[in-house]
Amino acid sequence: MPGILSDELRAELIAFRRDLHMHPELGNQEFRTTAAIKARLEKAGLAPEVLPGGTGLICDVGEWDGVTPMLALRADIDALPIPDTKAGVSYRSTVPDRAHACGHDVHTACVLGAGLVLSELERQGRLPHAVRLLFQPAEEVLPGGAADAIDAGVLKGVGRIIGVHCDPKVDVGKVGLRIGAITSACDRLEISLDGPGGHTARPHLTTDLVTAAARVALDVPALLARRVDARSGLAVTWGRLVTGHAPNVVPQHAELSGTVRCLDLETWRQAPDMVHAAVDEVAGMHRAKTVIDYVRGVPPVVNDAESIGLLDAAMTLRRGSYAIEDTEQSLGGEDFSWYLEHVPGAMARLGVRTPGDTRGLDLHRGNFDVDEEAITVGVELFTASALLDGNRS
Repeated sequence: MPGILSDELRAELIAFRRDLHMHPELGNQEFRTTAAIKARLEKAGLAPEVLPGGTGLICDVGEWDGVTPMLALRADIDALPIPDTKAGVSYRSTVPDRAHACGHDVHTACVLGAGLVLSELERQGRLPHAVRLLFQPAEEVLPGGAADAIDAGVLKGVGRIIGVHCDPKVDVGKVGLRIGAITSACDRLEISLDGPGGHTARPHLTTDLVTAAARVALDVPALLARRVDARSGLAVTWGRLVTGHAPNVVPQHAELSGTVRCLDLETWRQAPDMVHAAVDEVAGMHRAKTVIDYVRGVPPVVNDAESIGLLDAAMTLRRGSYAIEDTEQSLGGEDFSWYLEHVPGAMARLGVRTPGDTRGLDLHRGNFDVDEEAITVGVELFTASALLDGNRS
């Protein structure tokens, strides 16, 4: 099957990824990243279109005939607001408190590389049907930039969409595939607790807001765990709790922030009402007034069987069946799920761990890094999928 990376393009894509890694940009601020992708696609003779918000873009390889559904290859392009703590690498982030600690730079290089390879095949008359490249901004910003991209019409003419996500638990050269849900739903929860305040010598005359906040933090997750089927995987986890200014003053205000994650789509739909009720119940026992801001995030990514079959066949042709492994559903959220509300598709887990590496790297940590051979694997997977999908249709 055609579509193998040349050594020259492989080196270019690694350099491109490293440049993005050194200049990470947060969601909806990816102007430099967008410009770099656009310039490289235009150099290849393609005609990318920047999305209405000024960041992110789409680019068709080949001319859509207006009838045959296209395959879309999706990459996310934003970074995270955390410091890059890697040592001993030349491509460490140059932007304070910004890092590509989730592998979006790798995803971007994979789709860019696939687009460049497919463009050459199209010039040779060897691309069966047009393919859409989608470089999406703001994946890390709930409810995700995918929703805005869909509103902008990126799925017009698309019949199927595929993507990859870096997985530091999978060796480079392999991908993890799963039919059905592969991620969880993820929402954001912000809670304010209020009371009159007072002296710590007389907590009985006021609302002991510190205790109230502590009980909400402890009891709400426990209460919800007994009100839903355990198999739904509903989990409330706190990332922030702030209250008080002095050791002898009962504060008037407390704040908690966290996430609500859920493996099951139906339970996710019921989660806001259940969380509201549990918070009010626990806070009410301590006479604390509540204000709850429940921010809807993303549903689970649910891979359809035919799209997984396409990825399986593509990877088998490229690297053999040994390069495919089963993968589990995670509690991470991914706004790729919004596309799957409109068209079938699938996300694969792209192995980025060097075989034998025992560092235990994980996503969303400042020391996250990848084996850059993963870029070659991602390009091979995308190009083979495009060719197979075109021939099937």
